[in-house]
Amino acid sequence: MRKAKKKNRLILIGIAGVVLSVAVGLVLTALNDQITLFKSPSDIAREGLVEGQKIRIGGLVEDGSWVKDGTNHRFTVTDTENIIKVRYEGILPDLFREGQGVVLDGEANGENIFVAKTVLAKHDENYVPKEVAEALKEQGVWKDPSAKTN
Repeated sequence: MRKAKKKNRLILIGIAGVVLSVAVGLVLTALNDQITLFKSPSDIAREGLVEGQKIRIGGLVEDGSWVKDGTNHRFTVTDTENIIKVRYEGILPDLFREGQGVVLDGEANGENIFVAKTVLAKHDENYVPKEVAEALKEQGVWKDPSAKTN
């Protein structure tokens, strides 16, 4: 009698484990297209751009790199060590400027150019997007914008 109870309990735990595994698998499959990874230009230089992979990149718009042709924009984003060529079609945020921090959502094309679908620019003098700040800290070039220099 005691062995039967133990056996039934093990079977119930096994079934619960299988159901939980299937549920986790279904959730991960459903989220696969929704997950966007953040990468810095140095991460991309190490790993390369995979055509069609949706990613988020961040960094500073390189001075002198912005070329505007109507609503087509080309510029480079840097973390001061590596650069990524970016193409964007549309209206840029009013706060978009060279030398400022940006976060871009999009994907690479076959020509090793990042095609941005969304451009987010900083919204005040001291703001740097969290992902950009962390990437710059990893590179060792972070300068706290709130620190006063006299």
